[in-house]
Amino acid sequence: MHSIREYVDLFIDYLSLEKNFSENTISNYRLWLKKMVDFMEIAQNKKNIEEIKSMDILSYRSFLNSEWLSKKTVNYHIIAIRSFFKFLKKNNITTLPIESLELSKLDPREIVFLTQEEVDKILKMPEKFEKNSIKRARDLAILYTLYGSWLRVSELINLKVKQISFENNQITITWKWRKQRAVFLTKQAQDYIKEFLKLRDFESEYVITSLSSNSRWKPISRVSVEQLVKDYASLAWIDKKVTPHTLRHSFATTLLMKWADIRSVQMLLWHSSIMTTQIYTHISDRHLQEVHSLLEK
Repeated sequence: MHSIREYVDLFIDYLSLEKNFSENTISNYRLWLKKMVDFMEIAQNKKNIEEIKSMDILSYRSFLNSEWLSKKTVNYHIIAIRSFFKFLKKNNITTLPIESLELSKLDPREIVFLTQEEVDKILKMPEKFEKNSIKRARDLAILYTLYGSWLRVSELINLKVKQISFENNQITITWKWRKQRAVFLTKQAQDYIKEFLKLRDFESEYVITSLSSNSRWKPISRVSVEQLVKDYASLAWIDKKVTPHTLRHSFATTLLMKWADIRSVQMLLWHSSIMTTQIYTHISDRHLQEVHSLLEK
């Protein structure tokens, strides 16, 4: 009989070797489940999976809430536990019923998005304020690629030169479960990527790199990209919380406002469910309502 901790190690190996989860997802699952194991061993004095009861999970939820975690974050922890228990059940290990691990109901998701005018202002900021030509080209490549290709930050910072096909105007991304998908590049994004690659005087397999003297060939960090977007939004006097994902939201919303069909937007965003994409229709519906209200003025 294995301890809970040993079963978690087996589960993590399963995610990596059989499910082909990304390194980032595996790292998160390992972190969340280790926290659960530590709590069960220390607070509940339980080391075997069969000893965990519903009240133990309830106590763990209370512990997570006491750390002032958001409902969404607590749900991530519970989802990891549910996946873990499902793995154990599949291998004939007795656990709590997965159905007993309910997720907290979340408040309706509020999407922050930018108008086309606000996006245009941000995109102009590197040209206006950045004097260093190579940094200017890199920053423009980041902004135009985030906005025009809908890449997530993790995909952008790990993007390699070999993944880009300039002839076909697209990038090949290895997505969830090692599936590949094509992402289209706008002409502006291509031009600034080409300019940055041409201007940099060092070799790197990565497209968007750090410009620090001791790590120029390494990919830029997530924090640097997030700060860069925030700084240019501030320079553009945008009074909203702007993140890289805000640019992704904004392009999706812009397309729907321009009468793109939701199925096409779903495919471009690579949402597995149309329900995820439909949140953008609420935004475009509000916009149409505002336009319609002009008739009354």
